[in-house]
Amino acid sequence: MADAPMDSKAPTPVRVGLIGAGGIGSFHTESLARRVADAELAAVADPAEETAERVASSLGSAYATPDPADVMEDSSIEAVVIAAPASTHADLIETAAGAGKAVFCEKPMALTLADADRAIEAASAAGVPLQVGFNRRFAPDFRAAYDLVVSGGLGQPQLLRSLTRDPGLEDPSVVEPWTIFLETLIHDFDTLQWLNPGAEAVEVYAVSDALVRPDWKDRGLLDTAVVLVRFDNGAMATAEASFQAVYGYDVRSEVFGSEGMVTAGEVRRTSMTFYGDRGQASDTTRLNTDLFLDAYTAELAHFVDCVRTGAAPDSTGEDARGALAIALAAIRSVEDGRPVRLDEPEGR
Repeated sequence: MADAPMDSKAPTPVRVGLIGAGGIGSFHTESLARRVADAELAAVADPAEETAERVASSLGSAYATPDPADVMEDSSIEAVVIAAPASTHADLIETAAGAGKAVFCEKPMALTLADADRAIEAASAAGVPLQVGFNRRFAPDFRAAYDLVVSGGLGQPQLLRSLTRDPGLEDPSVVEPWTIFLETLIHDFDTLQWLNPGAEAVEVYAVSDALVRPDWKDRGLLDTAVVLVRFDNGAMATAEASFQAVYGYDVRSEVFGSEGMVTAGEVRRTSMTFYGDRGQASDTTRLNTDLFLDAYTAELAHFVDCVRTGAAPDSTGEDARGALAIALAAIRSVEDGRPVRLDEPEGR
């Protein structure tokens, strides 16, 4: 008997509109158009209309618009990727969810806990997935570390560490107040939570300064920071950031537990090492989109799969709220020069 013919019809791609075509936004458009098989980039919205048109025209059939409302009102678009400025995130999430669209939002999801709660509630009420762009969760080495922790292979987590060091600070004038906590270390705060599953942060102590560009300190620049986070399971964690690592883009994490230690992250571009008369040398990564190319792609592929299946994302609005709570406590700690408990009233 001949085998029954297989259904060769490919599933219809998920039509996605992107809002915010700046650096990471334009990179996400390339992923949606070229690297995520089950996605179709349908629209690019950016208030800089020329930017939107340039990005859309380079990627096929997507249309460009200066108005995000055009994307929200397009009934053929099932999902949106939000890469606009952080101050707009909560409003855009609320609007997109109200329009019945699944939402992928870059970090931070919001700038206040009240706005984070509003965004989470909007997605929950609409019954749509809300995923936040914490790409380290989708990097193979970080995922392997997480799997080991969850399996119990490390025993009880006791000490954790996460760091982000950017290759260079080219223009201090574009750095917003508290960027180092809300835009940079927010990744590390999420990673520390993720690698200490089931635990909640209870206290934060942070110090920060302008060590890369001390000439900008009187204008409010903070380019270097260290944060101590205590968790309710007794674990202690440190997060650190610098805006200038001359050797390359450096992102690493570590979990030390009662039964061993695991590390994740590598500054070297490849495992190739040159041995010469001046010692050893290795090429290093200089861009986040190079270091995390596969992770950026994987997180969007995961989002598209959640849109298809209705599954809960691996990086939720609640996760993003937890990381934001740590970031806001770190800011208060720097302002007050003291440890801050996360259960303190905001006005205290």
